[in-house]
Amino acid sequence: MKIKHFRSKCIGCRSCEAVCPKFFEIGQDGMAVLKGAREKDGCFELEVEDIDCVKEASQVCPVQIIVIGE
Repeated sequence: MKIKHFRSKCIGCRSCEAVCPKFFEIGQDGMAVLKGAREKDGCFELEVEDIDCVKEASQVCPVQIIVIGE
């Protein structure tokens, strides 16, 4: 599965980190960081086998910037 995180649109609410610290942390600038992700065209992407808590993080994000795909 592929996780996409549109970090430039993050508002720093920390909800993703609260429900999914395995994949998200808050960076020095106060915005969420998708751990281990690589930037591609302004979007951070990470390939994982098990999305674990990422589904919940995508649902609680108030600006809907976490996308799960194939």
